[in-house]
Amino acid sequence: MKIAIMSRGPKLYSTQSLVKACKARGHEVEIINPLKCYMNITSHKPTVHYKDKVLDYFDAVIPRIGASITFYGTAVLRQFEMGGVYSANESVAISRSRDKLRSLQIMSKKGIGLPVTGFANSTAMTENLLELVGGAPCVIKLLEGTQGKGVVLAENTKAAESVMELVSGTKSNYLVQEFIKESGGTDIRCFIVGDKVVASMKRTGAEGDFRSNLHRGGSAKVIKITPEERSTAVRAAKAMGLNVAGVDILRSNHGPLVLEVNSSPGLEGIETATGKDIAGMIIDFIENSVKKKVSNKTRGEG
Repeated sequence: MKIAIMSRGPKLYSTQSLVKACKARGHEVEIINPLKCYMNITSHKPTVHYKDKVLDYFDAVIPRIGASITFYGTAVLRQFEMGGVYSANESVAISRSRDKLRSLQIMSKKGIGLPVTGFANSTAMTENLLELVGGAPCVIKLLEGTQGKGVVLAENTKAAESVMELVSGTKSNYLVQEFIKESGGTDIRCFIVGDKVVASMKRTGAEGDFRSNLHRGGSAKVIKITPEERSTAVRAAKAMGLNVAGVDILRSNHGPLVLEVNSSPGLEGIETATGKDIAGMIIDFIENSVKKKVSNKTRGEG
């Protein structure tokens, strides 16, 4: 197969791991920077152009679209999809998961466990929001934040009110969530490929930091998850429509709670912690999916 990896970081661990897995299986692979693509949006043959060539020869594409370029990156991916190229994660699913508020609303509707979350437009509702999530301490999150950025633990009511007032003054949207004290500054990253949790790790925040993101100095180790945690992670990924995802879960006194579903989860932390070839599993999944797509087309099913 000919496989495209949409990535602005050709030297990143995740990108290189996927390249290695493609080559090990005899596939041709090309790294494409989505911001250097341009599109011909036409009724008959929509195409993606990259530098001086037309990208009309790929069988599959693996999107590694950073949060800062979600709009343009998903537009390019959508163009590939319109041309019949199989995508490991579809553009609509990526857009859905990147919208923190929308993703929580979708999971809420599906009955998936979540931290109690409040959202409002006016600072006049500050007292009501705090009461809604059980008061301080509470977590305040910018809707646009990623990798632990834009996330604050307000340890008392005064601090929470100050942060909410400050954020509102910048015209930014934010969520207020209950603080799950019993999680002890740790969370569980479940890596989903297809409809399975193929690996999981426990992430612990750096000393003095309640955020467990590895990008912020956190550490990771292998963990055995419970059947309920496994089911919750798979259901969360399915709710977003993602085939490849990192689902972040907190252990609480009332069961597993989903913090976030990541459509471009990093591979370095999970592969290092578990020793598993996650990139290879992703390529195997794509191979089977493309074969199934071709088989269905041959039978006239799609």
